[in-house]
Amino acid sequence: MTTPEQLYSCFLQCTGVEIDSRKIKPGNLFFALKGTHADGNQYAAAAVAAGARYAVVNDPAVAAANPNACLLVPNVLTALQELATRHRQQFTIPFVAITGSNGKTTSKELLYAVLSSTYTTQATQGNLNNHIGVPLTLLALKPGVQMAVIEMGANKQGDINELCSIALPNFGLITNIGKAHLEGFGGIEGVQKGKGEMFEYLDGAEGRAFVNLNDVRVAQVGYYLHKATTYGSTRRANIYAESLGCNPFLKVRWHLPKALRGQTETGFIDIDTQLTGEYNLDNVIAAIAVGHHFKVSPPDIARAIHAYVPQNNRSQIVQMGTNTVILDAYNANPTSMQNALLNFNQLPAAAKVVIAGDMLEMGEYSEQEHTGIVKQLQTMNLQHVALVGPEFGKVCAGTGFLHFNTAAAAKEWFKACRFEHTHILLKGSRGMAMEQILG
Repeated sequence: MTTPEQLYSCFLQCTGVEIDSRKIKPGNLFFALKGTHADGNQYAAAAVAAGARYAVVNDPAVAAANPNACLLVPNVLTALQELATRHRQQFTIPFVAITGSNGKTTSKELLYAVLSSTYTTQATQGNLNNHIGVPLTLLALKPGVQMAVIEMGANKQGDINELCSIALPNFGLITNIGKAHLEGFGGIEGVQKGKGEMFEYLDGAEGRAFVNLNDVRVAQVGYYLHKATTYGSTRRANIYAESLGCNPFLKVRWHLPKALRGQTETGFIDIDTQLTGEYNLDNVIAAIAVGHHFKVSPPDIARAIHAYVPQNNRSQIVQMGTNTVILDAYNANPTSMQNALLNFNQLPAAAKVVIAGDMLEMGEYSEQEHTGIVKQLQTMNLQHVALVGPEFGKVCAGTGFLHFNTAAAAKEWFKACRFEHTHILLKGSRGMAMEQILG
């Protein structure tokens, strides 16, 4: 049986960590994880043949068949997580953890942009934010890194506590607490308790929390913390910034703290972002707060935020001929859907179309939450509303809205419409793959 010390020694000899035998690069350390449909032990030999230096397995027969390359452990996932923690402990640098119902990835990318303007920074790639992704992020840390930004996702209580015990963050923030993963958390109170595990961990570890005062539930769980920096659109916050409007891109005014006001004639800095939606204001202020704490200069903070362009179907502005499409199809829950519709409703456009896909993982709350979105849509002045998915199908009868069972079906309608000079909002859960409607 391979000891944790031996495993770490082997890891240091490798070029990186991989869990997919089809993506092996020479010198990789392969972890034979057990998935829903496959047992990684079955692919250990293929991984070694493809160039993996070692394969971590928990099947004695597999290990015996290739004793020079296979490292036998009791549990492959546990070995991966414990190895990640051991590697993280080699770094005495700020580890900033991010969780929240919405805006985690955008906040992570903004923080990365701001911090990397001054420091060598590594951050979660893509959305590797779960019990497997966080260890992979930690194991990718290289010597010389000065800052680490770790995104943490959760769909039930206990998840954030587990991820904190793996990553050992010393700084953290909760973007917001909203109606996401209601099925797993058991309602909004469960979401608040689950996300609040971040602050509980930091308080016990004498870490610092960045507390969003714009979100009532975040402010509640952050109220009694020993070490906290507050931020928001209120003068009570340590870091205070406000929206100057959104048409379609958000413009933010950062009122500099007293110690910095001499750096500008006005005492504030205006930041033109490339983010659409007032709902991104909190993400921007979070990046300002973290950057300021780590002494990134105000001009560097402003330049980094201005230069950030969202990708991966998150609040993207896409020009399609004469049409302006707001592509926000990476994910959706009731809170983010409501905010997206509010923002879209405020845009000064003559012709507007909303194409909304089902919000998944709502469980017993699904009908109620989808009904709420339909009612909100009924109050808006829209040229067309197209609803996509079976959950919206259950609640849209009699509204006059179009309904399609799948995004593929909606795509045919969209192509036939030939919209011109129209603003189009496209939003839905990741599983709905709403972006395919655009072709």
